[in-house]
Amino acid sequence: MNKSHKVVIGLTGGIGSGKSTITAMFADLGIDIVDADIVARMVVMPKSEALKQISQHFGAQFIQSDGHLNRASLRSRIFSNEQDKTWLNNLLHPLIRQRMIKEIDQSTSSYCLFVAPLLIENNLQGIVNRIIVIDITEKEQIERTFLRDPSSRDEVRRIIASQISRTERLHHADDIIDNNKTDLAEVNKQVIILDQSYRKLAMK
Repeated sequence: MNKSHKVVIGLTGGIGSGKSTITAMFADLGIDIVDADIVARMVVMPKSEALKQISQHFGAQFIQSDGHLNRASLRSRIFSNEQDKTWLNNLLHPLIRQRMIKEIDQSTSSYCLFVAPLLIENNLQGIVNRIIVIDITEKEQIERTFLRDPSSRDEVRRIIASQISRTERLHHADDIIDNNKTDLAEVNKQVIILDQSYRKLAMK
């Protein structure tokens, strides 16, 4: 449970569940967004201390010619090496968490939306007051991800398998947005109802 004065609502969901679309709906209502994926990219920006340590540990070949981290190469490296993965997590996770909390504290909207695809997997529940889970069937996940990024369906299935199950994600939910519908207006209605309840929560 988040102990700060700021009401923080966590938003999570599996790949292809519609996190970006639903996040934009909250932003349109004037809500400040803290996105874990964006923060994770910021802590390894060119010339950052974290990027320097990554270069020293893994080698300069993991830094692109423009000074940015070569994410694909690093992902491949740590995927097959548990020690390297642990080292990287120990370096980055505290930096990411510190920056996320700073951004949440700087939020000025009535509550703050914290978007984290791996909120539950990375045990970030302590940052938030409530958790919204975007619910979608695996069939829809595969279809939508395939439309957005024509990877093989097998690859999409592997990504889904690497995340927690739909059942377990729903077990952690305080609120659920059903995004199996294709009608965005219906999804937006759910967002508006939740927004109103969170504004009331923030006034307590």
